[in-house]
Amino acid sequence: MKELKVIFLTLLIIFFTACSASKRFTSDKDDENYEFNTPDEEGLEFVEQGIASYYADEYHGKKTASGEIYNMNDLTAAHPTLPFGIKLLVKNLKNNKTVIVRVNDRMPAIKGRVIDLSLAAAKKIDMISDGTVEVKIYKLGK
Repeated sequence: MKELKVIFLTLLIIFFTACSASKRFTSDKDDENYEFNTPDEEGLEFVEQGIASYYADEYHGKKTASGEIYNMNDLTAAHPTLPFGIKLLVKNLKNNKTVIVRVNDRMPAIKGRVIDLSLAAAKKIDMISDGTVEVKIYKLGK
């Protein structure tokens, strides 16, 4: 009986040790939310500055220009010309909050407007109540 308890306790310790080392209930999207005080010093490539807006939820579940289905809870964006899949850091110039998004859609050319953010991305930079804000956009990676 004592041997059975020792075996059981050993298995229990191994089980809990293995579980504690695993990354749980997260996704790669968690790694996409960074704060930068001065993006220029981080070696990011400036793309443009202008007005950002965000998608209304009426587009949720509809196909984007890249062929993906738009999910308002993903950190994505529409841009008139940048390639699909490119990751951008978008900085709200009103409050200096930043979000990293992936371009997966196109938007119409509207004078002064440079990017349309998903609802989740707009929330990250606290622009929902304003509707549109002035932003700076930086390209991530090479």
